[in-house]
Amino acid sequence: MRRVVVTGVGALTPVGLSAKESFENACKGVSGIDKITRFDASNLTVQIAGEVKGFEPAKYVDKKDIKKIDLFSLYAIAASKEALESSGIDINKENPFRVGVSVGSGIGGLGTIEKYNEAYLKRGQKGVSPFFIPIAVINMASGNIAMQFGLKGPNFSDVTACATGTHSIGLAARAIAYGDADVMVCGGSESTITPLAVSGFANMKALSTRNDEPTKASRPFDRDRDGFIIAEGAGVLILEEYEHAKKRGAEILAEFAGFGMSDDAYHFTAPDPNGEGAKYAIKMALDDAKIEPTEVDYINAHGTSTHFNDIIETKAIKEIFGEHAYKLAISSTKSVTGHLLGAAGGVEAVFSILAIKNSTIPPTMNLENPDDECDLFYTPNEAISRNINYAMSNSFGFGGTNAVVVFKKFS
Repeated sequence: MRRVVVTGVGALTPVGLSAKESFENACKGVSGIDKITRFDASNLTVQIAGEVKGFEPAKYVDKKDIKKIDLFSLYAIAASKEALESSGIDINKENPFRVGVSVGSGIGGLGTIEKYNEAYLKRGQKGVSPFFIPIAVINMASGNIAMQFGLKGPNFSDVTACATGTHSIGLAARAIAYGDADVMVCGGSESTITPLAVSGFANMKALSTRNDEPTKASRPFDRDRDGFIIAEGAGVLILEEYEHAKKRGAEILAEFAGFGMSDDAYHFTAPDPNGEGAKYAIKMALDDAKIEPTEVDYINAHGTSTHFNDIIETKAIKEIFGEHAYKLAISSTKSVTGHLLGAAGGVEAVFSILAIKNSTIPPTMNLENPDDECDLFYTPNEAISRNINYAMSNSFGFGGTNAVVVFKKFS
């Protein structure tokens, strides 16, 4: 198998308009969660979210094209541009058929669907744009990235709920390892802070209703947590075959070490109470990386701030890592970003890589009263400095789908 390394990262999140800004603010504990401004949410039980602030689409695509691209695709383009630029790769010098894209979304263009459904109800067929379908479909994240940068290699979009970004990265790494591409732009993007999405998650009782304290609402592993915070953004990596990166003198941020995936086959929203699927995905990732559990230094947890996820993820970590579970540094950056759904795995992979690069572990904010069943070290409320040789990122989604990736300090 060919070695796969990370040569670029890009992110657009509620706490920053770049990977660097997002990671630094996450380490400072700066929250991106506030009152919803995207629409009037005053009549909803949930009125808070993690919105991307200050985004200017015209910096990334021609103004005439903005109306033809859903916000989740615009976020994907922006994060990909940053990642490509940070990698230093000159696409014009590359064989375009050897550079691919794997950027998925959990829900895709829901805002566009809502918009044109309303237009149809008012005006009938005449109210629906001929661009409606290609604007809304999920694979247009990858499609738009390819068109924007001239990338003609493998092009696909995973749709695995909250595990989407992690699956996209793992499968992109395999495309390189198996020789299908030399470079892959990969990750996840999401923008579904819409009336339907918020109402649906709220009626499921999945979201926090701490509307009066937005910055305190996301509380992973805390006994006072009452649900996750819906959020938006994108996280993208540039994965590259090692010899290809070495030949062009690229700075290598980390090495892609392992990937594991599984399914609970238990319930369409609730995780398996025994954590069997999560455990198997973690074990697969460790086996793929050819490392022992004791070699992992940091886990960026799925850590949604929901009752069952936090307890069951903790249980899975304990069973796989044994005594080492209590020596690990773990954190949930969702405590400041909120839950980016299909983009979560992409952003959290970026954070894991920057944690390795900067020897800094971002904190789990708002962890004031730890749940009795969540008794590991979750890096409460303050970042810490620690040498990280291996970092793991967990993602678990509706349908019981699980994905785990492992990154290694490059040497």
